[in-house]
Amino acid sequence: MIDLFNTPGHMARRFQQIAVAAFQLEVERGGFDLTPVQYVALATLALHKGIDQASLAALIAHDRTTMGGVIDRLESKGLLSRRISDQDRRARELEITPAGRQLLKKIEPYVQKAQDDMLCGLSKTEARHLLTLLGKALAGANDLSRAPLKASAPMRK
Repeated sequence: MIDLFNTPGHMARRFQQIAVAAFQLEVERGGFDLTPVQYVALATLALHKGIDQASLAALIAHDRTTMGGVIDRLESKGLLSRRISDQDRRARELEITPAGRQLLKKIEPYVQKAQDDMLCGLSKTEARHLLTLLGKALAGANDLSRAPLKASAPMRK
């Protein structure tokens, strides 16, 4: 019989639970109201001015449908703006606002603390190895995802 508690799927699900809990704990401790997906979307927008919703979803490996709600919430918080694309009138270009940039700067130490907490049972060397191996596993199985990571986004091979 399979040792279910030591399978990659079960362990990935548990680690995701821990990752979200650590993120929420630290972010709330800092007095911020942001989910992990909202954070990564905002941080990605800070690097990619004027991209559309589909491109943002591809860059963070998130499904396009859910991305709409994430964008709505970030816009309602005044952290991003949307405008009609000059190239395609049907598309909306997204841009982080000054308030969004300021939030990213303020929240960064709390997000870093959450990342450190997620790996607290590992030495620095073990943490680097884990991240390298996870990157390889993700790159190898990327096409199995409902929302594969876009090729231009960073993946470890």
